[in-house]
Amino acid sequence: MDITKTYNTEEFNQAYILSVLQEVSVILNEKGYNSINQIVGYLMSGDPGYITSYKDARTKLLSIERAKIIEALVKENVSF
Repeated sequence: MDITKTYNTEEFNQAYILSVLQEVSVILNEKGYNSINQIVGYLMSGDPGYITSYKDARTKLLSIERAKIIEALVKENVSF
């Protein structure tokens, strides 16, 4: 008996975004930056200069729309 496995793309996207944020956070910390301040600065201003280009952190984060990042963070931390 074959059972079809279904995947929720919203859950996949959520996990992907959080994974990228975690990776960028580690890179920022590695460079000596306060990762929370840098990521918040980028999300608030849209200025990619807040994110280092070291290890392609900027490219990774810029590959995701800012609104989607904020949405993922809200979903992760708030229950409605």
